[in-house]
Amino acid sequence: MTESSSRVRTKICGITRVGDAGLAGRAGADYVGAILTAGYRRSVTPEAAADFPEAAGRPLVAVTVDETLAGLVTLARRSGASVLQLHGDEPPETLAALRNEGEWELWKALRVRSAGAVLSALDRYGAVADGMLLDGWHPEHRGGSGIRFPWDLVEPVRDRFPPGIRFIAAGGLQPDNVAEAVRRLRPDVVDVSSGVEISHGIKDAARVRAFIRNARLDDTT
Repeated sequence: MTESSSRVRTKICGITRVGDAGLAGRAGADYVGAILTAGYRRSVTPEAAADFPEAAGRPLVAVTVDETLAGLVTLARRSGASVLQLHGDEPPETLAALRNEGEWELWKALRVRSAGAVLSALDRYGAVADGMLLDGWHPEHRGGSGIRFPWDLVEPVRDRFPPGIRFIAAGGLQPDNVAEAVRRLRPDVVDVSSGVEISHGIKDAARVRAFIRNARLDDTT
């Protein structure tokens, strides 16, 4: 774990409704996430997402894909996001420039196909990112595909994450496997979207509660 976290944090992502943001907060989630880049099945406007942190009582993670620097700043300010999660091909220079625009935490997403890709991404973004989100590889989808990344390849390099860089585990997580993910991967944050839904963008209360409970089965804090 990084020094900033004494236990695994949980993020309920793909929030599309204020009620689901409130549900996530009441269930004990640490973050709520919303897709602010237009054109995806769970996309919402930044103005809609601005209601989520108050409803949840939790920080908002703004999920984006290949936005310009100006676009990222606009989305973050209009939504009141505390974290920017970048899922595109954004270069390190974009993250560095964002440092001068606001006090957002910056998470860079990577669709994992090899341990080497993880190490390369840490080398490339380690100086400018606050967190590295590992997601499953899909040739078309940038995220939210429900596909696991290869845990067996990531386990041996888990300790190569620099101090201060959060490891966010995503991709294919659900209530039934999140405890194993926490045990094997020792993430700082576990991230779920489709794994707690009854339909696209609609969260299931029982699954949200089970996911958060199971993520913390070994929590002794």
